[in-house]
Amino acid sequence: MTIDWTQVRTLTFDCYGTIIDWETGIANALATVFDNHGVEFVRPAALSAFAKHEHAVEVDGMSYRSVLAATMTLIGTEFGFEPSGKECADFGSSVSDWPPYPDSARALRTLGAKFELVILSNIDDDLFALSAAKLKGVEFSHVVTAQQVGSYKPNPAHFHVGLERIGRPQSEIVHVAQSLFHDHVPAKAMGFTTVWINRQGGDGASGATPRATATPDLELSDLESLARSAT
Repeated sequence: MTIDWTQVRTLTFDCYGTIIDWETGIANALATVFDNHGVEFVRPAALSAFAKHEHAVEVDGMSYRSVLAATMTLIGTEFGFEPSGKECADFGSSVSDWPPYPDSARALRTLGAKFELVILSNIDDDLFALSAAKLKGVEFSHVVTAQQVGSYKPNPAHFHVGLERIGRPQSEIVHVAQSLFHDHVPAKAMGFTTVWINRQGGDGASGATPRATATPDLELSDLESLARSAT
């Protein structure tokens, strides 16, 4: 399906995995802890464990720092070591070190000249602010976080709150995200037009994201491709 970009006024974005390279950030943080305990770090296995445990511990109303800390504990158990309280807390704060993808800021600045940009993210407000600071020159009209809505995607609360704040018809909004599981499944169920940023290629299985099946309206390899397509 092609998208009629002349009818679109707002782009809503997932952040982590779409704008921020969370897999590199997660892997770097986990590798340090594994090394501290003398355990071999194998990135695909560690990220697969993250995907499984992170979703399992995401309780409505729980801070994302706490989600990450609890995830670290469960990953340690799976790989046969017990992370310290400091290691869990440091992992919970590691979002501040997760880098943007190289194309993110440039593409978002290009898109922002034509569209309203909005964030719908499974994150705490203060952690997102640290990530946003890395996207120099990018402004978002609204930022909807898990902390604000009290739940985590794929719960559709982010999308409902986003619609309320944006105040536009849903037909004028396109949601852009990497995760089929967290974003495209609930967004398509609500009738959103969606763009899948499939940085992984293949079937889009992401090491840090549970598998899911959805049918986005458009598939692209990165945000730079989106900027070329939409503008």
